[in-house]
Amino acid sequence: MSEQLSVVGVAAASAEQQPAAAQLAAALSLPCVRFDPDKSGLVLLQQVDRLELRQTGPGAPGPVWVDFVGGKAAHRRKFGGGRGQPLARAAGLKKGATPRILDMTAGLGRDGFVLATLGCEVVMMERSPVIHALLSDGLQRARQDSEVGAIAERIRLLCQDGRDYLVSAGEERPDVVYLDPMYPHRDKSARVKKEMRLLQLLLGEDRDSGELLASALGTALSRVVVKRPVKAPPLHGPAPSLSIGSPNTRYDIYLTGANHAAT
Repeated sequence: MSEQLSVVGVAAASAEQQPAAAQLAAALSLPCVRFDPDKSGLVLLQQVDRLELRQTGPGAPGPVWVDFVGGKAAHRRKFGGGRGQPLARAAGLKKGATPRILDMTAGLGRDGFVLATLGCEVVMMERSPVIHALLSDGLQRARQDSEVGAIAERIRLLCQDGRDYLVSAGEERPDVVYLDPMYPHRDKSARVKKEMRLLQLLLGEDRDSGELLASALGTALSRVVVKRPVKAPPLHGPAPSLSIGSPNTRYDIYLTGANHAAT
């Protein structure tokens, strides 16, 4: 069984950030703590310009935060291939078709933001309050940016288990449900290794992918898209209708409703 850690509290990088850290700690029902890089644990650290998830202690990696403006998000926005990229094709984006997306396992939000960049209205769902806080911080900063602000406005963020989406009265069924269950990344990038290591420490093993798929199949009007490692088996449940591959990733597509017999 993999190691799992809980976030021990919320810390402020300086006295100026203490009020924001205290407010977040109260919202998450976590204590405010002093940031101690030598004491082993997981801490949310309120910096002046962003919220970070930090593993502390000997040999700990660097921080993880959500950035929709620069870095990898900017590269995908500018050079990701537009509607011709595998993710967009898997989600059914084509001329005249811009589906409404429910990202049921938002994580750090990268794929959902790509779909919003391509014009989709996206509901991001994240059941971990800690990851939800990182996403909320990233979206808030994105909405203030002149280049990506309009993209961020197409995203609605919920702190909720995806399986409960339709329980709340008035929720509309999305055209597409997107699932990206956690799996061990084999990317050689140090940043990817760091991010996945911290997420796995926080969230533990993914034990309910089959249940999520079943819920998604009952929710999506058009299709469910499941992101998998290229050599991994499909999720437990019905066989995919079709798949779209890329060098390291495969998108399994489950057509639903009127599209079930179509490709």
